[in-house]
Amino acid sequence: MKKTVLITGASSGIGKEAAKYFAANNWNVIATMRNPEKETELTGNENILITRLDVQDRDSIKTAIAAGINKFGQIDTLINNAGYGQFGIFEATAEKQIRDQFDVNVFGVMDTIKAILPHFRERKEGTIINISSGAGKFTIPLISLYAASKFALEGFSEALSFELASLNIKVKIVEPGGTETNFSAVSNEAFSQTEKIADYDPFIASAAQMFQGMRDAKLVTATNVAEVIYNAATDCNDKLRYPIGNDDFGRRMAARKDMSDQEYIDFIKSGYLKYL
Repeated sequence: MKKTVLITGASSGIGKEAAKYFAANNWNVIATMRNPEKETELTGNENILITRLDVQDRDSIKTAIAAGINKFGQIDTLINNAGYGQFGIFEATAEKQIRDQFDVNVFGVMDTIKAILPHFRERKEGTIINISSGAGKFTIPLISLYAASKFALEGFSEALSFELASLNIKVKIVEPGGTETNFSAVSNEAFSQTEKIADYDPFIASAAQMFQGMRDAKLVTATNVAEVIYNAATDCNDKLRYPIGNDDFGRRMAARKDMSDQEYIDFIKSGYLKYL
């Protein structure tokens, strides 16, 4: 019997490439998104079910899982990919923006996992893959809320992996960084514009220079990330974290791992202080 994967946030970027990659490797795919009526690229494949799932709508989560099981018989792997990045100065960010960041990146993941766990327990197996970020391991300026949500996701996923291992359910974390997706464009739309505080202008300008250098670096593609996700789903081991990114991402991950805490803080500061 073919295996089946449910992917959240499959309308674009990593989610869409993962849907295509799993389907090309003979998996059934439940490609979920907030507006499935707009999808055209994934249609026409009998092994792909396109259905609505909004991680901020618990009823839609339950309905999508039920639709997938009804069509394909079971779900073997859940990929929690839906997410976005809130950029900007924390002080200037509206309360709704703060709560939305955690509703999507943290609580939406938790709600989706909680909804599928009875199915996995009944089958006595299953794999959960949470798409985190390099920002779940290290921080840089202007992403305090995004980093906080991904740090939370990393801690939740790691602790959850221990309790679910006793039930033969695996939890894995994929950590992309320096990827060529539409994530930056979507995130820029979420830049905090609710309040302008002029005192931060010099800092914002210097941090923007640092970000430009990161954007100019060679990036890995969404397909590259989809390959890593597929490997995490099929490698039959208990490995928890799967980082994937460009050279700049690799340097920052290595710095966070190998430097002392203060050395790392000084390393990040040096990246934008030179523009002040």
